[in-house]
Amino acid sequence: MAKTKPGKKDLDSYTIKGTNKVVRPGDCVLMRPADTDKLPYVALVEKIEADHGNNVKVRVRWYYRPEESLGGCRQFHGAKELFLSDHHDVQSAHTIEGKCTVHSFKNYSKLENVGAEDYFCRFEYKASTGGFTPDRVAIYCKCEMPYNPDDLMVQCEGCKDW
Repeated sequence: MAKTKPGKKDLDSYTIKGTNKVVRPGDCVLMRPADTDKLPYVALVEKIEADHGNNVKVRVRWYYRPEESLGGCRQFHGAKELFLSDHHDVQSAHTIEGKCTVHSFKNYSKLENVGAEDYFCRFEYKASTGGFTPDRVAIYCKCEMPYNPDDLMVQCEGCKDW
């Protein structure tokens, strides 16, 4: 973990303004965009610190939506899919508007009820190159597309293929 700069103090948590929700390092949050017509940004909080003036900043690792990535949204991307990027940033904690949960693809697929704050991630994204890890994913069905959790898939009773 990076050392705190002189004049700054590491914090264990931050309470989102106007709520009783507490954010800690390791939590995923919704960040208010400058353009209010846009969806909130999603980020993983890595560190919380305050300066002498009690200005609280969060170091985050951004999640990208498929439409924000090189190549854009593809047919197999789910509506709640995010990519964990290598893009780090420091933001004012006041831009945090809520908490969310970013599930693994496997755990998201098992959810009985997907809430507004539920997302999933199956790829890491290198923002500078547009590369993904893993760089391929299993394909299914006669359409030979990766699984999209928003689409219903049915298993064939004869060949057991999906």
